[in-house]
Formats: sequence, C-alpha cells, structure tokens
Amino acid sequence: MKGRSDIRILLADDEPPILDFLELGLRHEGYDVKTAPDGWAALKEAAAFRPHVAVLDVMMPGLDGFEVCERLKAGDSVAVIMLTARDEVGDRVKGLRLGADDYMMKPFSFEELLARIEARLRNQFPYLLGPVSFGAFRVDDRRKEISLSGRVLELSPTEYELMRYLLLNHGVVLSKPAILERVWGYDFAGDENIVEVYVRSLRDKLGDREHRIIRTLRGAGYRLDLP
Repeated sequence: MKGRSDIRILLADDEPPILDFLELGLRHEGYDVKTAPDGWAALKEAAAFRPHVAVLDVMMPGLDGFEVCERLKAGDSVAVIMLTARDEVGDRVKGLRLGADDYMMKPFSFEELLARIEARLRNQFPYLLGPVSFGAFRVDDRRKEISLSGRVLELSPTEYELMRYLLLNHGVVLSKPAILERVWGYDFAGDENIVEVYVRSLRDKLGDREHRIIRTLRGAGYRLDLP
C-alpha cells in the first residue's frame, strides 16, 4: 500500500503499553497516528484529526468505547474497529448496532489488526489506496482528479466531492438530504436545491444531455449509472 501517510488512524485505549505498541507499529507501517487514553480525549482528538479509522477499546474511563463509537458515527465518515477483553456476544451486538464496522478480542496479533484496518480502508476509503476505476471513470483522490475515458474533468472542489460521492455509490439512489450532509456538511443551512445546480453543472461537463449517467428519480433523488 502506497502513500499511507495520507491515512489517519486514531487509537483509544486506557492501557499505555497497548497504546504505545500499536502506535509504534502503525507509524512503522507509515500511517498518520494519534492516540487517546480515554473516551473524552478520543472525541476531542477526533474533532481535530478527522481519522479515517478509529480503533476503540470498549472499557475506557469516563466515556466508554460504545459511546465514542456512536458519537463518531454521527459525524464524519469513519471506520470503527472495537477492541474488547470480554468474549460476550452482547458486547459485539451492541457495538455493531451502534455502527461499529469490526470487532476484535484481546489479546490479538498486530498483523491481524493491520489486516482488518486495510480491509476497512479498501471497503470504505478505496480512493486513499491510489487511483480507483469505476467503469470509464477514474478517481485519483491524491491529485483531486476525476477522468472520464481518459479525459480529466475540470471540476470545482465541491463538484469533485459530489462527483466522487456519486461514483462511490454508483447504482444507489441518493436523496438530496443525504448528498447535502455528505458533500456540504451536516450543518449546511442553505437551500437543498443547490444540489440540482451542481448536478446540472456535472451533467454539462460530462456531456450527459440525456441524463443517462446521472439520473433523476423524482421524489427519491439521484443515481449515477456507469456508462
């Protein structure tokens, strides 16, 4: 995997030896890593760091891993891997229902954690691992470029984020509220019709006059179909 320094990982555990060991190992792999000794510190760190992956111990003082997971999942897109010292189905079910993406039992091997982190990245952030192709489209997140049949599209930053979001969810109907929250942010206070304006601009740049690539489903939203 190349360019791992672009990938941010947050570690939260109240056991310093585990925290130090994981931080050292992940930094050695090239990742950008931040650590937190408890739940409140994890939330504070996450707000500024905006991790792609958060590895959370379940049993932390102040605010446990379940609460941290729930709050992280309510904000930015982040993959969450929970760590627990207890082999209890109830804990795993609770974590998954709160949005956790994976679960690991202590003790575990560093190699297994690394493999699970990479699996989450491939699943949720494929563009971070290098250019990704979707049919005739190619997304290069490091260069902030999207090309169609080899032609780089001239996109504004917001158009780029919208086009990338549509591509990553191609074939799925996305509502205006969902698009606004992901592209403009949950605190956007403007008119949701701004989505129509940007979709119209993307169609012009794609040459999609008949709306065969970005389709409008009345009352539902938009769906990108790969040409």
